[in-house]
Amino acid sequence: MAKKKAASLVIVESPAKARTINKYLGKDYEVTASMGHVRDLPKSKIGIDPEKGFEPAYIVIQKAKKRVTQLKKDAKGRAHIYLATDPDREGEAISWHLAYLLKESKAKVLRVVFNEITKEAILKAFSHPREINQDLVDSQQARRILDRLFGYSLSPLLWKKVGKGLSAGRVQSVALRLIVDREKEIRNFTPEEYWTITARLTKQTPEKEAVFAELSKVKGKKAEVWTERQANEIKTIIEGKPFSVVSLESKKRQRKPQPPYITSKLQQEAYQRFRFTSARTMQIAQRLYEGVDIGGEDTVGLITYMRTDSVHVSGDAQKEARQFISKNFGNDYVPEKPNVFRSKKAAQEAHEAVRPTSVKRTPEEMRSFLTAEELKLYELIWKKFVASQMKGAIEEGTTVCFECAKDYIFKATGTRTLFPGFLAVYQEPKEEDESDEAEKNAKETRSRELPALTKGEILDLESLSPEQHFTKPPARFNDASLVKLLEEKGIGRPSTYAPTIQVIILRNYVERQNNAFMPTSLGEIVTKLLVASFPKLLEPRFTATLEEDLDEIEEGKRVWGQVVSEFYGPFTKQVEKAKTSMKSVKHELEKTVEVCETCGKPMVIRYGRFGRFLACSGFPDCRNTRDLTTKIACPRENCEGKLVKRKNKKGSIFYGCSSFPKCDFITNRLPKPGEKLVGESNNPVPDPEYKKEDEVEGDA
Repeated sequence: MAKKKAASLVIVESPAKARTINKYLGKDYEVTASMGHVRDLPKSKIGIDPEKGFEPAYIVIQKAKKRVTQLKKDAKGRAHIYLATDPDREGEAISWHLAYLLKESKAKVLRVVFNEITKEAILKAFSHPREINQDLVDSQQARRILDRLFGYSLSPLLWKKVGKGLSAGRVQSVALRLIVDREKEIRNFTPEEYWTITARLTKQTPEKEAVFAELSKVKGKKAEVWTERQANEIKTIIEGKPFSVVSLESKKRQRKPQPPYITSKLQQEAYQRFRFTSARTMQIAQRLYEGVDIGGEDTVGLITYMRTDSVHVSGDAQKEARQFISKNFGNDYVPEKPNVFRSKKAAQEAHEAVRPTSVKRTPEEMRSFLTAEELKLYELIWKKFVASQMKGAIEEGTTVCFECAKDYIFKATGTRTLFPGFLAVYQEPKEEDESDEAEKNAKETRSRELPALTKGEILDLESLSPEQHFTKPPARFNDASLVKLLEEKGIGRPSTYAPTIQVIILRNYVERQNNAFMPTSLGEIVTKLLVASFPKLLEPRFTATLEEDLDEIEEGKRVWGQVVSEFYGPFTKQVEKAKTSMKSVKHELEKTVEVCETCGKPMVIRYGRFGRFLACSGFPDCRNTRDLTTKIACPRENCEGKLVKRKNKKGSIFYGCSSFPKCDFITNRLPKPGEKLVGESNNPVPDPEYKKEDEVEGDA
């Protein structure tokens, strides 16, 4: 006997999310997954008709065909179909496409939205379903069409002018430009020498408590010591002289807690603390959101939706946090009124910040149910949220000025905590510091708590330390600093930061070196050409303005077709001009001593999607190509190949034998002089060509 179908079908994106939700709904509901997007623009052509109002020609994507067929079967005979995809533009668009594909089922299609996957939130959402929000759909559709127009117009230009397989993207190309421009700043930077002079002073008491003070003023002006000679002259004057306290000022200040995390801040801090890349942070957060098996309660989502730019917190979550803080820290740590934070203008207040779904599920209690990475991220989110609902910390900052030899003023600063407040739970991370070790040590010393001092008190000089420094160039971007800049400039939105970074690495435009982003020669060439031909499009402000237009479509203030039309008109004129004006670098080929084994002509270096490669100078008569090797012999016995630098699908660099597939030797690093590598046979041999499963911005 066939099993009777449940009256309602619920569709979410992922099986993990489906399993969690299924536990909260009764036998009248069957929960299944779409496995992500089901319809998109075709990959073989642009799929947009400007003559018909930019009408998109959506198709069922190849990887979703079997799934769509099954969903249509599942939808038959249902009274209701609930679309419970993620609560953002992308999730709304997936629901819209599903509704279109399942329209023949005759079931009533309803949209269900929730910010957290808990029993209470799920049941509440299903009791208040709504229609699909067309403004959200239109906003996503406009973004997709803009990205397609940009990528499918500019990428062929790069194929013609640089090399096959390259791509450009509305957001990725601007992010790449920021990295390339920073590299130029670093190259053009000229370091300047300067000196600091630190005095170690001791009180004239039996304990001889020490104070570290730095030269601040000379003859009433800011101390500027540029050379060792100047430093030694000052040292000669001061040595052996007493120091007297000429001013002493203490001020109490309150440090207010920061709001709970939004996506960008979570990515930044996860990198600063754990060196998690943006993509890794989002993968871990996705698991915490979709549901974790915690024993007695079965599966529950531990955090709210992780793609958000809102710092809004629900009243219920505030109430629970205040009760937890009162019970575990005391009433002194609970503010009179709940702390409320303001989101930036574009944020959707219907969304919430990233927070734990219940503060009662402490990191310690969750420890046995989470992986090491999951626990780190969950603890960070939990602590940040609890701290955001606590009283501020009260600190006392003290500044003391010492006079020596009349003309020389040294300054010491110190801080002590009078009331820890939110600091009892959460300590803010230190900013990335590019200073040299001497300067870092000096900063640590200056932040110490000062001993009790009085005006007019005389201290003894124990030692005087002149230290040489050089000004530093701006630091290369890393995951945290790049996401911070993208957010500040309004480039992209919460869901785009991690994919943007991934795609410029996968395109071989950028490499990670010591956790920092370094543009490749290919990335620099592509940026130079695009900036020359499309200066406005590559301006961060232009990209940010387009993002604001997309936000206004979402808010129902603008029509998506109008936004696309305003972009398309000037854009097509620029593209047509660039077809003739953009400089070709295909013929600026780097010659090598290598010889083509097919025809005997010299080999030259060309650019392609996966970086530089060797090609026969006899092209197009001879199309022979080879990998550009490191000239380091493959360590495997009886192999005549050389090691070749490659990237796997995640963008990580490895080295494989040029004789692949005949030789499958791979290693994550090059051997040191005299070292014999044995390879890493436990790793699968990565495919040298990146096979994309989903179309990303700028693909053509």
